[in-house]
Amino acid sequence: MKYSIFGESHGPAIGVVLEGVPAGLELDLEAVRFDLARRAPGKNALSTARKEADEPRILSGVFEGRTTGAPLCAVIENTDARSKDYSRTKDLARPGHADYAAHVRYGGFNDYRGGGHFSGRLTAPLVFAGGVAKQLLAQKGVRVAAHISAVYGVNDDALEDWDSLKAASEKEFPVLNDQAGQEMQAAILEAKNDQDSVGGSIECGVFGLPPGLGAPDFGQNAEGIFSQYLFAVPAVKAVAFGAGVAFALMRGSEANDPLYVDGGAVKAEQNCAGGINGGITNGMPLTFEVTMRPTPSIARRQFTVDMVKQENAVLELQGRHDPCVVHRAVPVIEAAAALAACELLRL
Repeated sequence: MKYSIFGESHGPAIGVVLEGVPAGLELDLEAVRFDLARRAPGKNALSTARKEADEPRILSGVFEGRTTGAPLCAVIENTDARSKDYSRTKDLARPGHADYAAHVRYGGFNDYRGGGHFSGRLTAPLVFAGGVAKQLLAQKGVRVAAHISAVYGVNDDALEDWDSLKAASEKEFPVLNDQAGQEMQAAILEAKNDQDSVGGSIECGVFGLPPGLGAPDFGQNAEGIFSQYLFAVPAVKAVAFGAGVAFALMRGSEANDPLYVDGGAVKAEQNCAGGINGGITNGMPLTFEVTMRPTPSIARRQFTVDMVKQENAVLELQGRHDPCVVHRAVPVIEAAAALAACELLRL
């Protein structure tokens, strides 16, 4: 199954085409809508004030509630764009955004409004695609969920089991430890009051993958496949599997995962490897953490360049922006992980 996302943040609509979806899948649109609602903006002071219904309209690939095997195309209309907020600064590269890189790559013909195709708005159709992938995975006994693991130095509890992770992922502010969640929210609002933004991280678990998937080689490596999908999510700047960067603080005796046999299945006493050894799944939950940068669009005065005049400039942004994208990105990371798991399983 392959996907292709189309549209721009301030265009008439955004959408996705999924190819290779097996025929006969009874599509649960309510489950997809639930994930889209988790990602949707405009719900509280922690997010941008832009409000979008994010109601998917399926154009092809589904008939009488089941997938047909033809390309599945879904569109989501943009109904609350305010393009005038960007006209005054259209030639000024916003620091931290893709504006300058895109200007060079596409010769200045890219849509600058709200970031165009580079906007986090494009994660809505990704969540739709991931919703379809989750339903395919469920048929194989594979489940995906995530939680906020940190925001601006405030840490959540670590992932331990499926039930607690699933319950956390469905909360309005998806954390395992609600006290930590309150501290995270306070940090987000403090940054917002300072006309600034904060970053954070998301921990995700994929449960039920059998051992033996992947390969050590380029193109088939399990960590490489997941990383490719995860780095396609705007604002993701780092991906770490299992213990991740904490490996640098360990000895081998601490980092190794002791093995044992339980009812004919090989299991591990801990999961520092994150379910992958040598680029191949080992049967333990596949776990990883992504780090997301602070939202680049901030109301503070910033130095930049005028891309047309090729001279130094000062940027003062207007418009509606997220002081933090991490809490809205949890279903997005789940979607990317579900699509990667489908590739590993060759679904």
